[in-house]
Amino acid sequence: MAIATAPGDQVVSPEQPPVRQQRGLRLRALILPAFTVLVIVYLIVPIAVMILYSFNKGTAATTAAAPKVSLIWQGFTLDWWRQWNGVPDLTAALWNSIIIAVTSTVVSAVLGTGMALALVRYRFRGQGALEMVMFLNIAAPEIVLGAGLLSLLVTLGTTRGLLTIFIAHVMFNVAFVAIVVRARLAGFSREVEDAAKDLYANAWGTFFFVTLPLIWPGIMAGALLAFALSIDDFIITNFVAGQTITFPLWVYGAVKTGIPPQVFVMGTAIFSAGIIIATIQVFGGARRKRRAVTTTEDELA
Repeated sequence: MAIATAPGDQVVSPEQPPVRQQRGLRLRALILPAFTVLVIVYLIVPIAVMILYSFNKGTAATTAAAPKVSLIWQGFTLDWWRQWNGVPDLTAALWNSIIIAVTSTVVSAVLGTGMALALVRYRFRGQGALEMVMFLNIAAPEIVLGAGLLSLLVTLGTTRGLLTIFIAHVMFNVAFVAIVVRARLAGFSREVEDAAKDLYANAWGTFFFVTLPLIWPGIMAGALLAFALSIDDFIITNFVAGQTITFPLWVYGAVKTGIPPQVFVMGTAIFSAGIIIATIQVFGGARRKRRAVTTTEDELA
């Protein structure tokens, strides 16, 4: 049956959305990508400036301790990379940060993996309290954790230094590792472990040759996160450091008088190392997936 319409009426096709809806869709299609680009630029620009000024030739001032960085581009140079250890106090602070980050990451990875295995595979008294404490450790502001640790150390009469920084970093890193590894174990099939036991593998052999390789990507992801959190931590470290100076603490103190170019060099080196490790991890995971797919296809053939 035909439907009569007035000469001025607009006929809307049932397959086509109204004009206002089309405009809204186009507007959202523009806003979301633009917002994403702005966020990425906001994150990348400070890093790009740090990398750029690690090659800046000029300095605004020179003191007995170190030349201070100039925000005026005066030419390309590799002098600061050659003199990366030209500020002794800064170099010592960097080594303190690296030592603490590496050792706390290893210990946190071991403890966090054990916690994740216990939480996923076993039921024990106090499990709910452990999970609550673990999530509170992540959700609590760092200033609260730092103040609490400082109160505990003062009460115990413990001398603050490298050891107390290490203990503090393990404390807040272990929860992150446990959550990441636990997510990896959530989709873990225990049938492969049962198959290993059927082939006369003991508990340790099953863990080291079957379980550990399968959850290794999750352990590495948690360890990388722990390392990143440790090496740039300032708030908690400031509470428990005592007379020990780490890289973030040194930079914070140097801001008042001027930052030497070596800070940009060290920051660029740390950032580059993180990118390289993350890239190796990504390509390694992709390679393992391709190898698993190839093996499966060969078995099916």
